[in-house]
Amino acid sequence: MEHDRAEAIALHRWAVIAEAANDRLTPAERGALVRAAAGRTHAHPDGEDRRYSRNTIDRWIRAWRKGGLPALVPAPRTDTGAVRAHPELFTEAAALRLEVPSRSAAQIVSILFHRHGITVSERTIRDQLHRRGLHRAALVAEPKAFGRYEASRPNERWITDVLVGPHVPWPKTSTSVRAKLFLIVDDHSRLLVDGHFFAHENARACQDLLRRAITRRGVPEVLYADNGAPFSNAWLSRTCGVLGVRLVHSKPYSPEGRGKQERLNRYIREAFLTEATHRGIASLAELNDLFGAWVERVCNARVHKETGEAPITRFERTGPHRQVDKDTVVDAFRWSTTRKVTKTATVSLEGNHYSVDASLVGRRVELRYDPSDLDRIDVFFEGKPAGRAVPFVIGRHTHRLVPQAVRPAPEATGIDYLHMVATAQDEATGTGAKVDFSQLAMFEGSADEDAPDDGTARNEGAAL
Repeated sequence: MEHDRAEAIALHRWAVIAEAANDRLTPAERGALVRAAAGRTHAHPDGEDRRYSRNTIDRWIRAWRKGGLPALVPAPRTDTGAVRAHPELFTEAAALRLEVPSRSAAQIVSILFHRHGITVSERTIRDQLHRRGLHRAALVAEPKAFGRYEASRPNERWITDVLVGPHVPWPKTSTSVRAKLFLIVDDHSRLLVDGHFFAHENARACQDLLRRAITRRGVPEVLYADNGAPFSNAWLSRTCGVLGVRLVHSKPYSPEGRGKQERLNRYIREAFLTEATHRGIASLAELNDLFGAWVERVCNARVHKETGEAPITRFERTGPHRQVDKDTVVDAFRWSTTRKVTKTATVSLEGNHYSVDASLVGRRVELRYDPSDLDRIDVFFEGKPAGRAVPFVIGRHTHRLVPQAVRPAPEATGIDYLHMVATAQDEATGTGAKVDFSQLAMFEGSADEDAPDDGTARNEGAAL
């Protein structure tokens, strides 16, 4: 199984067990959450909704506690699927699903077995039906239930979003850019955990904000986000998996659960962005300085109408919050990819070439790196450290998807090296000022006009 697909499944399994894997739960509470997880469907990376038994969920929880995220990577499959050998079975499976849209893949497998005596993989039937758009989610419309929700304690649930800000000067292009305000709000206290304006709306900006937030406020249990590109990517999923954070995405066109965030966005527009635009912003750094001061002095210190308390007071009432060690934080915010080591014991990344240990030739290895610093790449083989990739051809120092990390052009020093050398030579020879060649040309011209036309004056002038 390819690394990307295997890691996607591991992250999916973590999303299923994340709520029940909380160390703060009692056995009774954990059992209730496991039963609840087993009783609902979960969106698999292949697009199909699946259900898992209690035993399966318990097994995943034990694996995660023992080995972390790598322990949730599935073992390679050994079956090839009976549908390939009997393609006519798929036509009948499709007819069975269309006949009764709520009919599960397991039920279809059972019908095919009793009708033809052929055992078909449930996963194969599910995948084949999904490719034809016959998955149950597309055929069965489930009623939506709306309700009011509030987290029971600080850091139980963070909500993140992006708010489009004003235009600010951007020196890298000598023009202005539209600043993007990345925000994180604590659901229980309504605290603006952190907020920062970025020039680029991408995955790394979201990771940078999350790293700032957990450093200041601790690690949340759940991170709730929409399906935008900064929040729906493998890098953020890996970050949450390593930190033990459950990443939840809101369903498209379903804004429920984001009311607190939307109200805060409106308040920021009215109380801060209006004043910032009226005042005028000289740079992105100045905008962030002003916003940081406004958050601490006004936004988090005001009495919230719904809770009747200042957000910072309600957040800090429960004392210190869960933290993780520094090494885990560093690893969580690195990016990961796989490469096959060439015969010359090299791997490539973003056009750069790196040397790795010769024992890894021909093997697929995992590269973990900070996208803003491609000079340092750590190599892992089968989940274990395998040394460092040594760069020997570097054309790019930052990942192309992180333009905000591109190193700026150095400022001019104003030093004229050759002028200093010429001045030193003049001082050493005692000549002082440089020769004015235009005056010399005028002198030669006047001598030519007064001298006889026999060439003698010219020769003397030339000799002079």
